[in-house]
Amino acid sequence: MKKTKLTLVSLMLLLLLSACGQAHEAASPASTASPSAPASAEPATDITHDPNAKIASMSIHITNNLLALGITPAGSVIGGDVKDFLPHVADRLQGVTKFGVVTDPDMEAVLGLKPEVIYIDETYSGEDLAKFEKIAPTISIDMDSGTWRDHLNRIAENVGLEQEAEAFIQDYETKAERVSGLITAKLGADAKVMAIRMTAKELRVMGTRRPLGPIMFEDLKLKMADGVEKIPADEPYQVISKEVLPDFDADAVFVIISTGDQAKSNFEELEKNAIWQNLKAVKNNHVYVLDGQKWLDYSSLGQSMAIDDAEQLFSN
Repeated sequence: MKKTKLTLVSLMLLLLLSACGQAHEAASPASTASPSAPASAEPATDITHDPNAKIASMSIHITNNLLALGITPAGSVIGGDVKDFLPHVADRLQGVTKFGVVTDPDMEAVLGLKPEVIYIDETYSGEDLAKFEKIAPTISIDMDSGTWRDHLNRIAENVGLEQEAEAFIQDYETKAERVSGLITAKLGADAKVMAIRMTAKELRVMGTRRPLGPIMFEDLKLKMADGVEKIPADEPYQVISKEVLPDFDADAVFVIISTGDQAKSNFEELEKNAIWQNLKAVKNNHVYVLDGQKWLDYSSLGQSMAIDDAEQLFSN
């Protein structure tokens, strides 16, 4: 379906470009690259543009990194689970054109926006780079490589906002250290924690990989519950049965409940189970339900909001 849609759009683009010639280039003075230039084998890395340029973002995480720099894209893809802009940033994206989900974007909407620059996630959209470049200069970022700090700095370099990115990261580090102290004060310096996610189909224990691992075990300096370190480093989580929850011997349990009634119902059933009720963390009232949209958003803005969420939980 995706390929058929993109093929039709490509034919439209060729007709549009032949009719317009160099008109698009003249209309995009904010970019240093020509939109009609032949597609290169490697993703573009040297494109710079004005922060006020009309931007199309083909990644929810790139969108949130732009927002962290004070830049609102003119158009963006939406979250796959919520089928809309992510709720924790929706108020900042009022009036922004929606492109559908990243795995099947509405290319006609992208074309109709007439963006001056496009950002894509190399993992999801890299194979379609040439099609995006026919619309506008395109910056491809490998969101699976490096950290959210690297992604933020990369975008900041493209728009000349390196100092703003540095300030954002410094503010985050200061806040993380403060919140780490709050958690330690409430749980104890030797407390071991785990994070679980209840979905409509399964119970997951989160590992050391992003999105949760780095913020919990590096930024907040929390100690891992028994067995968390055994989850493969290349896997963000491991599916478990409720029967093995006691094996982790966690002093505190952080909980994310996926969107939808079924996930909520599943967690409510877990709470009624004797295995859950006999967990050390449950008996000591150290179960903390997180705002999952923020904690699962591996972007600079998402991670900062997750820290804010933790601060609120442990300040009471």
